[in-house]
Amino acid sequence: MRRLGRRIELRGVVQGVGCRPWIYRLASEEGLAGRVRNDSTGITIEAFGSEDAIDVFIRRLETSMPPAADLRELRSYPISPECVDSFSIVQSRETTERRVSIPPDLATCSSCLSEIFDPEDRRYRYPFTNCTDCGPRFTIVRDVPYDRPATTMAAFRMCSACQREYERVEDRRFHAQPNACPVCGPQLVLMTPGGNVLDRGDPIMAVALALRAGDVVALRGLGGFHLVCDATAREAVQRLRVRKRRDEKPFAVMVKDLVDAREVAVLTREEQRLLESVEHPIVLTRRREGCALAPDVAPDNPLVGLLLPYTPLHHLLMHDVARPVVMTSGNMSEEPLAYRNGETLERLGGIADLFLMHDREVETRCDDSVARIIAGRPVVLRRARGYVPRAIAVPAGFHAPVLACGGLLKNTFCIGTGDAAYLGPHIGDLDNLETYRSFEESIARMERFLRVTPKVIAYDLHPEYLSTTYALARPEPVKIGVQHHHAHIASAMAEHGLIGPVIGVAYDGTGYGTDGTSWGGEVMVARDDTFERVATLRAIPLAGADAAIRHPWRIALALLEDAFDGRAPLDDLQVFSAIPPRDLLVVRQMLAAHVRSPLAHGAGRYFDGIGSLVLARPESRYEGQVALAWNVVADPTEERRYGYEIDRRQSPWTVDLRPMVREVVHHLLAGVGSAIISARFHNTLVAASAHLVRAAAEVHSALPVVLTGGCFQNPRLAEGLADELASEFTVHLHSRVPPGDGGLALGQAVVAGAIARRAMA
Repeated sequence: MRRLGRRIELRGVVQGVGCRPWIYRLASEEGLAGRVRNDSTGITIEAFGSEDAIDVFIRRLETSMPPAADLRELRSYPISPECVDSFSIVQSRETTERRVSIPPDLATCSSCLSEIFDPEDRRYRYPFTNCTDCGPRFTIVRDVPYDRPATTMAAFRMCSACQREYERVEDRRFHAQPNACPVCGPQLVLMTPGGNVLDRGDPIMAVALALRAGDVVALRGLGGFHLVCDATAREAVQRLRVRKRRDEKPFAVMVKDLVDAREVAVLTREEQRLLESVEHPIVLTRRREGCALAPDVAPDNPLVGLLLPYTPLHHLLMHDVARPVVMTSGNMSEEPLAYRNGETLERLGGIADLFLMHDREVETRCDDSVARIIAGRPVVLRRARGYVPRAIAVPAGFHAPVLACGGLLKNTFCIGTGDAAYLGPHIGDLDNLETYRSFEESIARMERFLRVTPKVIAYDLHPEYLSTTYALARPEPVKIGVQHHHAHIASAMAEHGLIGPVIGVAYDGTGYGTDGTSWGGEVMVARDDTFERVATLRAIPLAGADAAIRHPWRIALALLEDAFDGRAPLDDLQVFSAIPPRDLLVVRQMLAAHVRSPLAHGAGRYFDGIGSLVLARPESRYEGQVALAWNVVADPTEERRYGYEIDRRQSPWTVDLRPMVREVVHHLLAGVGSAIISARFHNTLVAASAHLVRAAAEVHSALPVVLTGGCFQNPRLAEGLADELASEFTVHLHSRVPPGDGGLALGQAVVAGAIARRAMA
């Protein structure tokens, strides 16, 4: 039988997820000799045997990879046969090309979970138990290839028992880089805010008792610290809010398992699957009425963000505390996540009563991801732990490496190289020095992982964004500004493998337009390098600029002044009764004189203004608070809508929602409930948007439609518009990439890459 040789290259998430031992076993089953190794681009296999055996081997590689692997590409080349008698796993090798093949951090598998709760097992109650199927990855790695010396586990020398597991190919811990046990691995320590070590026996049990007594605990997890308290104790939750300076923004809640999750939330089948998925994100769910959660966990909010334990430490703690706990990011509001022991005592010393620390260093801070079920599918709203650093395949690729710097809010950056784009972890809002430094550090780290020197820098057009300031200060000569909503549309195109043209509906609160005004209610016909602004929403003047977003009664007033030509029945509307007459007069004068009242086309501003008016909520304590309340109050059975007009005499066309505003006021004064008004508001926006898409298709043909921007985190809007258009168009919603500004950098990278490619053609 003729002996052949093949070199097989695997690309994607293929390191650190048990691929090499699986490949070893697969090759042995097919009677092949050769070798497998990690390299800087993924995994390389050199296999020798019969043509039939090699063909079967390759087919099995393509169809049955380990569960945590994500095979994006398999290449195969003939090589000269070698006289080798067996198959082996050999040392990793550097190559000139470099791609991140590190998997995200993986939630604890069932086998490891069984061990930590088995009193007879040597890893009983050991909080750093892991194997090739689970455990830390991205947050501990310092370089690639992903091997133990390139991680923060290099500080821990394996004992003989762990070393045997690590070297035995049949063991599930074969080459599990974070492998450890109580004898040789990381250890917990319990400390006071002053840095004194406490000896209270089992530190996890001590923390559980402290939580049950009402204390706030800072707990070091995978990607940084959490602040934890009893989610059923109102005083404990209030204490955490005061100390963290977080007035009303909801806290995430960790529960022990799905049984406990069903106690506090009404879960759909899709939400249950998402909670238990390998990513284990925080999942936005509807809170069960009368549940044990303290109201202050999510004040005046019917939703609750739930997550299940995803590390052995979490599982042990939730078993011991036996109740839901708040599990929120370890930081003062607006600051980046604390992740180093020393800085944490200083930064969180005024918040936490106890600190549960450990000596396995976190190399890369990484917050919890947030997701929600929309249109029956998971949609990532905050892309971090569990998802980063998985690459997004980009059909046209990048002729030169691109760094896209993202926006101001919910910032992430993106590096595009080859045929892939790498979104960095969620950074947060770039409005203070600490977060900005985290942004800089994260970019430098990803550049090092990829060994990429960007040639093109992409940035948002807003001149005052810190991400834009950073981009313009970079030394690279090629810098490309990308319009905010074009970037949103391009991010959705990239996620779905589209180059364009598409009809893009981009709805959010704010985005700097090419005319210097604030856009955000946009319908565009877009390619990856160009766009045409087809239609927009009638502009709203924002009295006091950003002050109007914090005080949405000002937006409500602007809508009424416009719709009623200055003769709105303000005295009969409850929202204005809480406003001092002097303030009301000043804002009316600002609007009339067009003083400090920039125009904004954002759909999000309509949500804020109408929501504030109908719900009588003059203030917004955090971004999107009123819009979220306005969404969740809508009656799901109401099908009627209000009036609107579309002016097509100029370009872009303008959607005039003043008829809707007038009808809303008449309904409000007539005593129609907020649930009906909200539903009709949503239905009106759906109808007007569908009208625009159809009108655009008359001019540009029936192109694919993408729905993007922060407003499409709203299920009522996203599902309503997708359903309305489904019979006429192929409609794409986001899933793996956030529809809001957390996905902006991907679109910037794609657009800048396309413009640079065109310039070099």
